[in-house]
Amino acid sequence: MLRVSGFMGAAVAAGIKYKDRLDLGLIVSRRPAALAGVFTTNEVKAAPVLAGIERLRTGRPHARALVVNSGNANACTGAAGLADVRETAGIVAGSLNVAAEDVLMCSTGVIGVPLPMDRIRRAVPGLVAALAGEGLEDVARAILTTDTVKKTALRRIDVGGPEPVTLAGMVKGAGMIGPRMGPPQATLLAFVLSDALVAPAWWQGALERSVADSFNRVVVDGDTSTNDTVLALANGSAGNAEIDEGRAGEACESALRDLLRDLALQLVKDGEGVTKCVRLLVRGARDFHEADSIARTVAGSPLVKTAFFGEDPNWGRILAAAGRAGFPLDQDAISVAVGGADIVRGGRGLGPQAEALAKKAMERAEFTVTLDLGLGDAEAGILTCDLSSDYVRINASYRT
Repeated sequence: MLRVSGFMGAAVAAGIKYKDRLDLGLIVSRRPAALAGVFTTNEVKAAPVLAGIERLRTGRPHARALVVNSGNANACTGAAGLADVRETAGIVAGSLNVAAEDVLMCSTGVIGVPLPMDRIRRAVPGLVAALAGEGLEDVARAILTTDTVKKTALRRIDVGGPEPVTLAGMVKGAGMIGPRMGPPQATLLAFVLSDALVAPAWWQGALERSVADSFNRVVVDGDTSTNDTVLALANGSAGNAEIDEGRAGEACESALRDLLRDLALQLVKDGEGVTKCVRLLVRGARDFHEADSIARTVAGSPLVKTAFFGEDPNWGRILAAAGRAGFPLDQDAISVAVGGADIVRGGRGLGPQAEALAKKAMERAEFTVTLDLGLGDAEAGILTCDLSSDYVRINASYRT
């Protein structure tokens, strides 16, 4: 059960896109909570993303509530979309008797369609009335679109207070997943709730670093959404001393990173049409940037991903993708292994027997591919997946 001291949640079926399906959720902290957030770096940003970025830029470090809808991204909706975000926050704030500036909004779904504000207005009173400690589970279901399962995680750690502190998270995302999120200036929506007392500036930094090492290392289809958002609220209900730098900060950030990695793995496994979860490691690079760029190019290659789906150790596709990433390579120094089975050494294939062992590894739901460039000591990993015929089917009919 997803429960965090001092937080309540609720969800209702507002009819935003689908009938009789939870699609409007609300998370409320009983006391002001330290706020941290990261957002998509896509130049085309949805209205709630623009509002969220502006909210964090104001320097107001606390929030009380988060309202989220699925079925409609409220993206590419212009000034009217921003007005709808503000109106929704105002309606929720009025019902909760808190400041409108303390209510944030997130959306996910179809791009380019105005929010059905009449339905949201009608739904908010029942949404607020349904708030309960156990209601966070319903919010985790309400944020889903083409996801097949809700994705949640929970961690408890001792930071020297009267009781352990809790970190809980939920995420949605199945397609349009190639997150590249940054601080206010990866469709993925994730919310982290904690009862820890934290220094707001440290909380923001911890979230940025943890996202960089989790969600930003995931590639499902390589498309960066207009709506990618991760928000984290920590309300101090656990009664611990304020967490900042030091051992408590290190422990809390480690737990946060582990929580987000858990959610990122669940995200990939539930990707649209996914049958294989692949850990791609590029090592032997001259520096991290080179390793990371090559890993992302290989992980995003449709030919590589369809080979994963077909359980085909087609190493030529891997080398070809690496070779077009824009870095000078020595192809005679390259090695490739799949599931621990070497299939390329010195840029040459090791033959059918080696590939048969690799194919056996690829029959599993999860396996590792290691690409060694033989050029240096740097490495980078990406969590990716296959590209199946179901992915095409799902996305070909997404709006219909």
